[in-house]
Amino acid sequence: MSLAVVHSRALDGLAAAPVSVEVHLANGLPMFTLVGLAETEVKESRERVRAALLNSGLSFPHNRRITVNLAPADLPKEGGRFDLPIALGILAASEQIDPERLQDMECAGELSLAGELRPVRGALAMSLALRQSGLARDLVLPEANAAEAALVGGVAVFGAAHLLDLVAALSPGGDGPALQRARPATVSLAPDAAPDLRDIKGQAGPKRALEIAAAGALNLLLIGPPGTGKSMLAQRLLRLLPPLDEEQALESAAVLSLAGQFEPALWGRRVLRAPHHSASSVALVGGGSPPRPGEITLAQHGVLFLDELPEYPRAALEALREPMENGRILIARAARHAEFPARFQLVAAMNPCPCGQLGNPLGECRCSPDQVSRYQRRLSGPFLDRLDLLVEVPVLPPQVLAAAPDGEPSAVVAARVAAARELALARQGCCNALLSPAQLEQHAQAEPAAAALLQKTATRLGWSGRGYHRVLRVARTIADLAASPLIAPAHMAEAVQLRRGLQTKG
Repeated sequence: MSLAVVHSRALDGLAAAPVSVEVHLANGLPMFTLVGLAETEVKESRERVRAALLNSGLSFPHNRRITVNLAPADLPKEGGRFDLPIALGILAASEQIDPERLQDMECAGELSLAGELRPVRGALAMSLALRQSGLARDLVLPEANAAEAALVGGVAVFGAAHLLDLVAALSPGGDGPALQRARPATVSLAPDAAPDLRDIKGQAGPKRALEIAAAGALNLLLIGPPGTGKSMLAQRLLRLLPPLDEEQALESAAVLSLAGQFEPALWGRRVLRAPHHSASSVALVGGGSPPRPGEITLAQHGVLFLDELPEYPRAALEALREPMENGRILIARAARHAEFPARFQLVAAMNPCPCGQLGNPLGECRCSPDQVSRYQRRLSGPFLDRLDLLVEVPVLPPQVLAAAPDGEPSAVVAARVAAARELALARQGCCNALLSPAQLEQHAQAEPAAAALLQKTATRLGWSGRGYHRVLRVARTIADLAASPLIAPAHMAEAVQLRRGLQTKG
């Protein structure tokens, strides 16, 4: 009897849990049994592995009883990532490769019927998990994944194009050609292709709100008739945000890798996710079986843009409430649960009424007050309460637009945003959007007149405690842009104006 153990990892949410692939060959009725809570695509690896070994000119133990156990048995396994470790386990148990050399490596990869290695999802998550475990093991992946996984420092990643490459490197004599260590993927040094704020003429108020949102990582809702530039403004937020640090870049890349959407050339850049308004709650927050990340997770440390906000299913918008507050989403199902990060910045746009012409001096609104009220009530109070800035984008007559000068370039505004963020980080260690109520009390100190203005306005408009704190965060950000240690009355007044809410039709 022969036994071999190969180390691999299974995706469990964003985590990559260790899995031991145990392969046992014994005498008896020829059979290939795979156990260990494997999904259908994992069980299908029996046929892929058999064909890959035979077509690669290797020996398959047809006359032996083969048992493959994926331990731990209570952890669900999915995907084709276990093809490679199962094949190596069979080869080691049948003494075609050296089993001792498998102890210091982890591997994953899908096999074609010809023995070629195909890429798998979550290579970055596997590399991160291996580094966090502290184990001195090499990581062997398909060549298409190796450069991606090598972006994680401190992990030796090796790529292979074919099963025979590994067989040669792990031959019993140890004299075969060694695998080449993978180099990190080349990072693009080309300038960011995101559109520039200079393209937008006029709209000084909304552009000021966009700058404040960027400086404080605040959530923003743009309200205005069609064609006023709401989408253009939202698409230009990325150029105002500071670059990601290494840890943030790894987190963003890991979730994109989990969905098979990571592009190494865009390493370190914030992402803009803009799902269609027909997206379901599962598409937005994640779900399915096994649980997969949604748009809020794929927008980790980036921007989630929701255009035509009232057209989204109400259940989908309500599902955003907890992640917007907590920065994470826990997907709980009867069989299993998974937790994903969800630290995103929300920018949304909407028309003020069904026809879109409410408040347009150049058009006429055809909606009744009841229609306007029903349209705006598609957004619940608790959801609106979690937005920091509610800004009207007015209609500008063509002659005003033609005479308006070009706006400030994004680089100039981004410099002010970076200076404000540096002040916040030096003062409290995080951006203003992440301040807790206790931290707000400590770091958002206001002059007496400014504090009185906020108290009076909150009482008059009936703001909740959450809404009160949202305005205080905005005021603290405006003060940071002015390099002021205290919140002045002018800062507070501007923050109050930026939360005036939706206009109604009487």
